Order: sequence, then C-alpha cells, then structure tokens
Amino acid sequence: MKKSSGKKSLGSRGAGHEADLDPLCDAFLQLKTRNECKKFLLDLCTPAEISAFAERWKVARLLDEKQLSYRDIYEQTGVSVTTIGRVARFLDQEPNQGYHLVLRRLYGTKQS
Repeated sequence: MKKSSGKKSLGSRGAGHEADLDPLCDAFLQLKTRNECKKFLLDLCTPAEISAFAERWKVARLLDEKQLSYRDIYEQTGVSVTTIGRVARFLDQEPNQGYHLVLRRLYGTKQS
C-alpha cells in the first residue's frame, strides 16, 4: 500500500488545494510591476510552463474577440485545438470566470 504524504495535488480541482494556492496568490499580489512579475515567473516556472501560460492567455484573448474559429486560432498560434477547446470551456462554462475578470480589467469591458 502506497503511503500518502498528506498533501493534496494542485493538479486536482478538489477540496484541499486552497491551502497551497492561497500563499501563491498572496505572493503574486506582492508584485507591483511587469518586470517584477517576469522575474517571479522566471524563478517559479519552467520555460515550458511559462510558454503554456502565455499560449493559453493568447488563446483566451483571441476567443474573447469572437472573430476567429478554433482552426484559425490554431493556424495563427500553433496551439492545439484541444487546448483551444479547453480555454473556450473555461471562458464559457466554468464558474471561476478568471479569464473574464482579467479581460474586463485590461480592456474595460468584455470584448464580445
């Protein structure tokens, strides 16, 4: 029988990840400039993780504009149609609405 470490994985969206996520959010809230944010992300994440975050954010912005199909977004960005669909699901169906929150703050109102 495998012994549990008692820690919940952040990969799980179930209960328990808040204990790990809250201090990370608090750390991000301490950053005041784009340069500070870049430095923190470069220390915190691998290049592949940063690339994945940047790709998802680019896809979210493109989807929010509602002018391109998934295929067009794929051709423009090289991001897989599966990832594009996942980002679209979070934009349209998931309760967090984090993408919409940041899009509204950056662009004033939802671009749709």
